Amino acid sequence: MTKKKKIRFGVVGAGKIGNYHARTLAAMPEVELVGISDINVLRAQVLAWRYDSMAYKNYADILPQTDAIVISTPTEYHAEIALAAMKKGIHCLVEKPITNSVEDAKKLLEAAEKAKVMLQVGHVERFNPAVVEALKHIKNPKFVTIERLGPYDPRVSGIGVTLDLMIHDLDIVLTMINSPLETFDAVGASLLSEHDDISNVRLKFKSGCTVDITASRVTMEIARRMRVYQEENYISVDYASSLIKIYEKKNSPIKSLKDIAVSFPKIVKKQPIQEELYHFIDCIENSKSPVPSGEKGLMALKLALDITDNLKKYELKEPKNAFPKNSILQSIADAGKATKVMVEEGLKNSGIDKT
Repeated sequence: MTKKKKIRFGVVGAGKIGNYHARTLAAMPEVELVGISDINVLRAQVLAWRYDSMAYKNYADILPQTDAIVISTPTEYHAEIALAAMKKGIHCLVEKPITNSVEDAKKLLEAAEKAKVMLQVGHVERFNPAVVEALKHIKNPKFVTIERLGPYDPRVSGIGVTLDLMIHDLDIVLTMINSPLETFDAVGASLLSEHDDISNVRLKFKSGCTVDITASRVTMEIARRMRVYQEENYISVDYASSLIKIYEKKNSPIKSLKDIAVSFPKIVKKQPIQEELYHFIDCIENSKSPVPSGEKGLMALKLALDITDNLKKYELKEPKNAFPKNSILQSIADAGKATKVMVEEGLKNSGIDKT
C-alpha cells in the first residue's frame, strides 16, 4: 500500500497567531512544517528551532517548497502574499480579516478560482466546540446578544476592534441567520488607539431577528458569550468555557420556574485551531469547499467595514478629581466606563439582566 504523501506547510508571520499555527502543524503527523517566514528573521528562527523547521526572512523563498501556507501577518499584507502563493498553485489559509479591503478580497476569490486552490479564512471561532454544538440547536432565532470583551493588546492596534474581534461574531451571525440584513445601527469609541476600541452594533434582519453585538478590547476581564432567544427556548453559550445551557418551556403559560427545563448538551473538548487546520487539510485532500470560505470571509469583511465607517464616537467627559489628563490610567478608567455603559445599556434596552 502506497504511503500517503504529507502536505508541505509553511507559516508566513511568526507572531502570536503564527506561533499557534506552527506549534499545531508541527504536532500533526499528516503534514510537514517546512518553513516559517517573518521579516523579523530572528523571531522566525526562534519558532523554527522550537518546531524543527527552517526560518526565512522573505516569504517568497518559502513558496517553492510548500503545498499550502498559513498567512498570519498583519492584515495589510494578506492580499500580496496570498496572490503570490495562489499563482504558484499553493493553497492558502488566510487569518481573519481576509484582507483590509473588499476589492482585495475579491481579487483573492478570483485568484483561488483561477488557480483551483483552496482559500480558507481563519475564522477559528467556527471550530469552537461550543459554537459547533450551539448551531445544531439554533433554528429560528428572534433575538441574539453577543459580548466579546477583553484587555488591550498593542499587537493589534493597527486595526479597530470591529475588524479584529467583532468580525468573528459577524461571521457566525451571518451563517446562523438565513435571512438578508436590512439595517444596522453602530456606536463606538477610540480610547487607547487611533481606531475603535469599543464597538456596539444592532443588526436587524428581514426575518425579524435582531442581533446586538458588543466588542471591547479595553475591558480587564475576558468574556465571550452568546445568548439566543427562540420561540420555544433560550440558549446560553460561553465560548471560553465551552459550556451551553438550554432553557425550554415544559408548560405554557409559564407560571413558575418549575415550568422551565434546563439541559446541558454534551460538548467534546477540542482545540479550535487544530480543528480548523484539519478542516483545511480535508478540503485540500478531498476537494471540498471550506466552511469559512473566501466568500464567507468577504461577507464578514464587508459588514465589518460598513460598521466601522458608520461608528458614532463617544465623547467621554473628564471626571472631577480623577487621574491626570491624558494619562494611561485616565484612558483605562474612561475605557472601562464606556464599556460598562455600552454593555449595560445594550442589555437594558433588550430587557435582559447582566447574569
